[in-house]
Amino acid sequence: MLTAKGKYSLKALAHLATLAPGATAQASDIAEANNIPKKFLDAILGELRNAGIVYSRKGPGGGYRLARAPHEIKIGHVIRTIDGPLAPLACASRTAYQACDDCKDVKACTVRRMMAQVRDSISEVLDRASIADMVALGERSKGRSQLRNRRS
Repeated sequence: MLTAKGKYSLKALAHLATLAPGATAQASDIAEANNIPKKFLDAILGELRNAGIVYSRKGPGGGYRLARAPHEIKIGHVIRTIDGPLAPLACASRTAYQACDDCKDVKACTVRRMMAQVRDSISEVLDRASIADMVALGERSKGRSQLRNRRS
């Protein structure tokens, strides 16, 4: 399951993706617009900066912006950076494998095999989708909602 930290990371990146190229946003503005606790967002933005996903500038006119174009930032990479492996169980992870204490035969474990399929499906979607795709999905949803409201 995606943690609150992962969800807030995606919200902050979506916010930054809507800025004009080269523009920055203050953490307080991002937090307020997305209902994210400011102190928590500061820590998240620090991790995203350290991972090279966002860029920060101090001083007048400073703030945060994406370090790359929104279509170049894959959601799977962001989630792995913030939350770790996508696998629902450690025994199904490719990058952080850990055997289960209660498993007698890892290769024959039906739960592990199913969770590996879940991992692969999640990875396929999230590694293909970018922040730009996520923002566009939200815009399309807003457009449909506004159209429904006009018809009412």
